[in-house]
Amino acid sequence: MQSALKANSKPDLAIDRDWWRGAVIYQIYPRSYQDSNGDGIGDLKGIIGRLPYIAGLGADAIWISPFFKSPMKDFGYDVTDYCDVDPMFGTLADFDALTAEAHRLGLKVMIDEVLSHTADNHPWFKESRSSRSNPKADWYVWADARPDGTPPNNWLSIFGGSAWQWDTSRQQYYLHNFLAEQPDLNFHNTQVQNALLDVTRFWLERGVDGFRLDTINFYFHSQGLENNPPLPPEQRNDQTAPAVNPYNYQDHLYDKSRPENLGFLERFRALLDEYPATAAVGEVGDSQRGLEVVAAYTAGGKRVHMCYSFDFLAPEKISAAKVRAVLESFGKVASDGWSCWAFSNHDVMRPASRWAAGEADPTAYLKVISALLMSLRGSVCIYQGEELGLGEADLRFEDLQDPYGIRFWPEFKGRDGCRTPMVWDGSARNGGFSSAKPWLPVPAKHLSQAVNVQQGDETSLLEHYRRFLTFRRAHPALAKGDITFIESQGDTVAFTRRAGNEQIVCVFNLGAGPTKVDLGNRSLHPLPGHGFSGQASTGSIQLGGYGAWFGRID
Repeated sequence: MQSALKANSKPDLAIDRDWWRGAVIYQIYPRSYQDSNGDGIGDLKGIIGRLPYIAGLGADAIWISPFFKSPMKDFGYDVTDYCDVDPMFGTLADFDALTAEAHRLGLKVMIDEVLSHTADNHPWFKESRSSRSNPKADWYVWADARPDGTPPNNWLSIFGGSAWQWDTSRQQYYLHNFLAEQPDLNFHNTQVQNALLDVTRFWLERGVDGFRLDTINFYFHSQGLENNPPLPPEQRNDQTAPAVNPYNYQDHLYDKSRPENLGFLERFRALLDEYPATAAVGEVGDSQRGLEVVAAYTAGGKRVHMCYSFDFLAPEKISAAKVRAVLESFGKVASDGWSCWAFSNHDVMRPASRWAAGEADPTAYLKVISALLMSLRGSVCIYQGEELGLGEADLRFEDLQDPYGIRFWPEFKGRDGCRTPMVWDGSARNGGFSSAKPWLPVPAKHLSQAVNVQQGDETSLLEHYRRFLTFRRAHPALAKGDITFIESQGDTVAFTRRAGNEQIVCVFNLGAGPTKVDLGNRSLHPLPGHGFSGQASTGSIQLGGYGAWFGRID
């Protein structure tokens, strides 16, 4: 491991240790954000040049998807060297420059740690597979074949087929929850935990403010290697895997979300607590027990700071009833926990296509659901291009890069459709992303939604995000306050947010038709600055289609 160098830009330790609570985190997929050297692939220098845009949007932090050395079989989520930058993205010096500029602009820097598995060409795995007696023989999950030569159990890979791959050197199977080229580390081995904590310290010493922890509930497996039981068809859903994937046919009791993970997360948190004002958000992929896992992982202030589940990332359209059910369920199972909510990321279809496409006014619909997202109790993730209303790209099979999509085509087209390049200039080649052919094509329909097209247009989605984030920042109750739901009907979501002496009533109409919410014989006082035009009279709020209202009540 390379020696860690403290970045000169390490943030002032006197700042708010709880900055993450209610933070707005802007996710950057580096391959697709900005190309600075004309090779068709985004890079760290490209991100540096666009940081003022993110700061101007009103985000509190950035989350950068993996940029580590990698064979790129899963585009950086297969790591060869946790402590170095892949040359396609730049150098460690570029990363230090990025951190310094982000901090100068008031942005926190969170990076994506992929701890559950490595690439199969990682030096650790090369040594582990070389024999059954080498020093790292137990660093990965190895098991003998059953007497008939088949895999040790029925566990399935999210990317299709068995989660076990035969290795001829050891004449054993190794576990891979994703691609066969992504062998799972054995967290039951304390040496593995120590090595990964050393990696975490390396980046903390470079001045990062936190981490997004990939597949956080996949770290541990059951050492008994029990078969997962079948899941009754009526209990299956497509929250974490597409409906065509047989992964959904099992109740994943033994291959993930294991109780042993809590001890490691406490070790991880203890390390982060050595560096004031750092935080971690974990990705929880569990279709049956997602909120319960989030509750356990964020309880008591001694594990990770926050997690996000797939409740609002699944294909099922958001509704008033679902919002209330999810938030109230989380409040019950995780009264002292904290969630990070998202409608979009690099793994799921963009909400402009997933939810808004059938609406009477898609832009107005995206405005109201984004305002809802940014008003919920919890932190917020915004994925690059979400603020522009970009839809899912419809790519040809020959343009696909994602092995997931290639495997399940055409019923599931993979994740490339949400990973196409960011569009900066509607009149420039490739939308201003690159002067060369991009690694994924830029959809022509995205050009009319480019940053320079929407910039300055007060009716645009981009300016709505800027306006609403300014409004949110002016009212701390929207970031860190408690939430209490108000009875409402149909497509209407209503609740109060309270922090200290500030209480704000928030009402949203997710439908195209007008609606009314009765609050009793109360005096209502609207708050300005959010861009919505809902009307209020004594005791009631009237909203047009896709409308919202924010105010105080007496």
